Amino acid sequence: MFAVLKTGGKQYKVQAGDILRVEKLAADAGEKVQFNDVLMLGGDAPVVGAPFIDGAAVQAEVIEQIKGDKVIKFVKRRRKHSSKRTVGHRQKLTLVKITDILPSGADKSGVKAATGSVSATAVDAAAPKKAPAKKAAAAKAGADDLKKLSGVGPALEKKLHEAGVTTFAQIAAWTEEDVAAMDEKLSFKGRIEREGWIEQAKELAKG
Repeated sequence: MFAVLKTGGKQYKVQAGDILRVEKLAADAGEKVQFNDVLMLGGDAPVVGAPFIDGAAVQAEVIEQIKGDKVIKFVKRRRKHSSKRTVGHRQKLTLVKITDILPSGADKSGVKAATGSVSATAVDAAAPKKAPAKKAAAAKAGADDLKKLSGVGPALEKKLHEAGVTTFAQIAAWTEEDVAAMDEKLSFKGRIEREGWIEQAKELAKG
């Protein structure tokens, strides 16, 4: 029997014994995790989900946390005084071994669901915060002018404020996980890296 599962926005065809590299999971080496988003079960009687199959799951054992091959990205902005920038990135991955495919009864297995790992800083920064008017005014008074960042206008600055980002120091301290979380939360689609916000924020934070 084989299964087609979905995790980290990608689909994988697996069967028991397969070794799989997936986007980083919140689990330690030796832990058992369960992928509950199963799109298809293959075999003598194939089953296709709509989009997922109720009760089906794929269980796996975490072997280790690893990093993918380095990807080099070169950015040239001809309208920014011939600015050039080269950035290297290694995607954080989790190596797992498929142990079992469950056609049903996944909710009673007792194995924790496989979930992605997001840093606490990114979650705090991306979560909308509701503050009383006085606190909001105080925060705005001590906020930096984020419009000094390349590509940031009044509308985008407002979105950043709503996400709890008000100073250059916050942006300068972002990690790769924070950047990915903000891209996803605010639909930036790579703008943070393209525009070089972190490097600009570090310089602006110095005053």
